[in-house]
Amino acid sequence: YRVPVIKVGIIGGAGYTAGELIRLLINHPEAEISFIHSTSNAGAPVTSVHGGLLGETDLVFSDTHPLESIDCLFLCSAHGKSRDFWNENERPEGLKVIDLAQDFRDESCGYVYGLPELNEARIREASLVANPGCFATAIQLALLPAAAAGILHGDVNVTAVTGSTGAGVKPGATTHFSWRNDNMSVYKPFNHQHLAEISRSIASLEPEFTSDAINFVPVRGDFARGIFCMAHFACDLNQEEAEKLYADYYRNQPFTIVSSSPVDLKQAVNTNKAVISLHADSKKKRLLVTSVIDNLLKGASGQAVQNFNLMFGLDPKAGLKLKPSAF
Repeated sequence: YRVPVIKVGIIGGAGYTAGELIRLLINHPEAEISFIHSTSNAGAPVTSVHGGLLGETDLVFSDTHPLESIDCLFLCSAHGKSRDFWNENERPEGLKVIDLAQDFRDESCGYVYGLPELNEARIREASLVANPGCFATAIQLALLPAAAAGILHGDVNVTAVTGSTGAGVKPGATTHFSWRNDNMSVYKPFNHQHLAEISRSIASLEPEFTSDAINFVPVRGDFARGIFCMAHFACDLNQEEAEKLYADYYRNQPFTIVSSSPVDLKQAVNTNKAVISLHADSKKKRLLVTSVIDNLLKGASGQAVQNFNLMFGLDPKAGLKLKPSAF
C-alpha cells in the first residue's frame, strides 16, 4: 500500500527560502508541487531564477494559485504579506498551511508555532503552522532544555553570526560581495525581531523568565549560509550533568544532535540538523551552549518540510536526508 501523493503549492516562489523548499519538495517521496506562484516571474521556468535546479525540474512559475487543487500551501512571501494574502483569499476547508513569514508566530488566527522540539504533538494535529525564524530556531534550541529544567536565572547572553542569505534575495548594501567578503558587523543589538518568539517559547517552559533577560547581539558573517550561535548563562551543572540534560531533552528529536565535542558550522550547513555542544565552567558557574544550523534549512525551508511531515503523519525525515558539506 502506498500513501497517496500530497499536492502542494508555494506562494512567493522567487526567494531563497522558496528555492530551497522547491529543491526539497521535488525530491520528497510523498509530495508533488502543483504550482509555484510568483507574480513577477509568471510564465518563466523556475530554473531561470533558481539556477541550481537546472536539470532537476521543468516547472514554470504561475500567476494563479488554485487553492482548491492542493492539500498543503507553503507561504514564502515577505513578512506581512501572509496576512494580506488571507485578506484577499479564502482558505478551502481541509487545506493545511505552513507559513514561513513571521505574521502568525504569535499563534494568532489559530496558528501553531512550528518548532518541533517544543510543539511536536500540537504540530501533528495542526492545520495552520507558523514556521519559526532562523535566529529564533538556533537560539531556542540552545535554551529549551535549560528552560524546561527551570535553571535559566538572570541574564542570558547570546551572540549569533549569520550568513548573508539570512538577509533575503533582494540585494542591499550589507549583502554586496565587496562589502560582506572578509568583513563582519553587528546589527539590531538587543532588539532583533526574533526576540519576541524566543521569549514566548522560553516563558512557556519557565514562566518566571522575562524577555528582558536575553541580551542578543546578531552579527553578519562573511559566509553565505549558516548560523553559529553562542549562548551562556549562570548554571551550577557540571559538564556531565549538562550533557545529560540536553541529550535527554532531545533524545527523540531526529534533527537536533548533542555533541560531546566542540561544533563547527559545516556540520549543519546543507542539512536540517541543529548540532549543539556544551561547555560547563565549574569555577565561573556558567554554561556555554553552542548551536549551529543552516539558516535556510533548519532555520526555514527544511523545518517547514519537517513540519509538513508531522502534519501529514509521515516519517519526520522524509525528503530531508541531506548531506553536510564538510569541506
